[in-house]
Order: sequence, then C-alpha cells, then structure tokens
Amino acid sequence: MARLAFVLIDPFADWEPALLAATAKSDFHDQVRWLTPGGRDVHSMGGMTVRADGALQDFEPASADALLFIGSPHWETDENPLFAQAARHAAEAGIVVGGICGATLVLARAGLLDTRAHTSNSLQFLRDYGGGYKGVSHYRDVARAVSDGKVVSASGLAPVSFATEVLKLVHPEAHAPIHEGDAMFAREHQPA
Repeated sequence: MARLAFVLIDPFADWEPALLAATAKSDFHDQVRWLTPGGRDVHSMGGMTVRADGALQDFEPASADALLFIGSPHWETDENPLFAQAARHAAEAGIVVGGICGATLVLARAGLLDTRAHTSNSLQFLRDYGGGYKGVSHYRDVARAVSDGKVVSASGLAPVSFATEVLKLVHPEAHAPIHEGDAMFAREHQPA
C-alpha cells in the first residue's frame, strides 16, 4: 500500500487527479489524502467541492510516498513559498514529487526541474511563470508525462500518463498491470 498526498488549490482541474486517485484506491488499496492551504475545502473548475484531509502546512514527507500537485490557473499567480518549500522538502526526503499542468510551476519554483528531464504545458509557460526556472536544456516537448528519478511532470493534457508514471514509481512491482492500464486508455486516441 502506498500513501499518496494530493495538493489542491482553488479552482483545481478536476480531471487531473481523478484517474490516479481512483486507480490507487481501487486497484492498489492505497491511502489517498487531499491537502490544501490551511486545510480549507476547495472547489474544482467543474464545480466539485473537495473536503480537505489536512493542511499542506502540516505535511511531513514521512507520512507519504508521493506528494502530487494538481493544476489550477491560479498557479500562474500564486507564488506562495509554502508550495515550493513543501515540494523541495519532499524531494529531499526521497519521496515521489509530481506536478501536472499549472502545478509544474511549483516544481520549477522549487528548483526541481533545473537538472531533470521534465515537461509542462510549454517551455514558454515555465519561462513566463516559473520564478527563476533554469531547466531549459532539460525540457522535453512531449505529449506524455515525464519522470526523472522521483520527479514526475506532465501537461494538463496528460492525466493518464501522469497517473501511469506516478503508479510505476510507487508500485515498482506492478509495472505489467500499470502498463496494460495505460495501453487500454491510449486506445481512445488511436485513429478510427
């Protein structure tokens, strides 16, 4: 059993954590927690309300196997150092750290993309909003999530491969079924 902690801010992209959280809970019986600034409830772009399990301020890396930041348009404007500190602290502790869509800015601001292969919504997006981003030579312009070590990044269009990469890291013993699930979802995008 792995322990996944998702970080959400208003208004989060509801489709980005859905497959990962559901697969982790139902297929792997993982613990899934939802963390927010101050432990407040948050709302998705589609109008869902998520009741927080805790405050990001209280997060301890020893309590999780992965810390996963989920996209929101507000990541472009919210440079609160709390987020980058939490990401850096988690990476230093050796747990998986992930960011999808706008939340890749958290990874950039934490310096986690400076020396690792990564992706995002675009290179220009990281340059414009990444607050000191220095990883230009490591950027990969690809449609799928990218993992390098225990850092996973994805554009907002890649929630399936984001889920796949995170699950492969927290469940290395289950590569075959994880790959099968990824291939099953990829069938939707094959030409008819």
